[in-house]
Amino acid sequence: MKKIRRYDLDWLRVIVFGLLIFYHVGMFFVPWDFHIKNDIIYPDLRWPMLFLNQWRLPILFVISGMGTFYALSSRSGMEFSKERFIRLIIPLIFGMLVIVPPQIYFERLDVGQILPGYFNFWPSQLFANGTYPEGNFSWHQLWFLPYLFIFSILLLPLFLYFRSHPQARVLNLLRKWAAQPFGLFFLIIPLYIWESLIEPFFPSTHALIGDWFNLVNYGTLFFFGFLLISTGAEFWKTVQENRRKYLYLGILFFTLMIGLRLIWEDSTLIHFIEAALKVANLWAWILTLFGYGAANLNKPSSKLSYANEAVYPFYILHQTITIGIGFYIMHLDWGFLPKFLIMVLGTFGLTFLIYEFLIRRWKWVRPLFGLKPKFKKN
Repeated sequence: MKKIRRYDLDWLRVIVFGLLIFYHVGMFFVPWDFHIKNDIIYPDLRWPMLFLNQWRLPILFVISGMGTFYALSSRSGMEFSKERFIRLIIPLIFGMLVIVPPQIYFERLDVGQILPGYFNFWPSQLFANGTYPEGNFSWHQLWFLPYLFIFSILLLPLFLYFRSHPQARVLNLLRKWAAQPFGLFFLIIPLYIWESLIEPFFPSTHALIGDWFNLVNYGTLFFFGFLLISTGAEFWKTVQENRRKYLYLGILFFTLMIGLRLIWEDSTLIHFIEAALKVANLWAWILTLFGYGAANLNKPSSKLSYANEAVYPFYILHQTITIGIGFYIMHLDWGFLPKFLIMVLGTFGLTFLIYEFLIRRWKWVRPLFGLKPKFKKN
């Protein structure tokens, strides 16, 4: 199979992971649970946060499913499984042992559960009392990696079947839907079932065990990504031509969803209505982003080449740096904007320095952050 690369998918992946830094900085200021919090909380900030939260993780799983299609175009099932283990599980183990523990240290130190001195905490207390939140061992933001690994391995037989049977009934049906401007909205039906019937009983934990809604929901989105890319050019043609329609729908659905939350109290009926608006909203924004990406971003560049490699280490490192900066400024009387800018610029800046000088150039460090041992000079 000829290896193809869509640069718009690379750009979208970089952009969405970049937004993750802004999102995690925002978690420091909003009235939602996070590892450490600013002294002053800004409730209105939750609305732009909620907007991002609706589609940022779903589109990453869809893009990951699409990336799996390309990965399997030049690998056998065994080669793919080995590559997934090396690129996902090794960075996960390293991250849980080295990258994530400072986050737990700052959290424990903030509430007075431990005494100052990082090496009094690590590694001697890393496995104390089991796993987080009772204990100190966790994968925190790296939960994405084991979920992606499990989806990749469990769905691999189906993916190999579709690779060998490009005219399978499911793919031909999807091609018919993809040829219509709103045909792909049929795919929100299973998402609605998960959102309305599973999510109320299995709220998100990212703990893998018992996290049934996230497993089913994100696994479905990952599967959709592979199916969509398998349909060929029809999908890209449709989303590019109808991107403005999807944008208008996204604005409408998000507005209705917010209005519903502000006007009516939660009830069984409201839950089912909100679930429908939520899945329609996230799907409209996903198609919008694919449409505008296809129209404007499907071209190579040296900046993309650098950013596409850097994005994985940035994802692994960023939250530890964000929490570290936040810990030292959380009690200062500086106001929202100075703290927000310091945390954003500090996270991007320090992560870049670590990546450029301590990861990218060292072939024995690179695999610990999911990178191939060799690198090309830009």
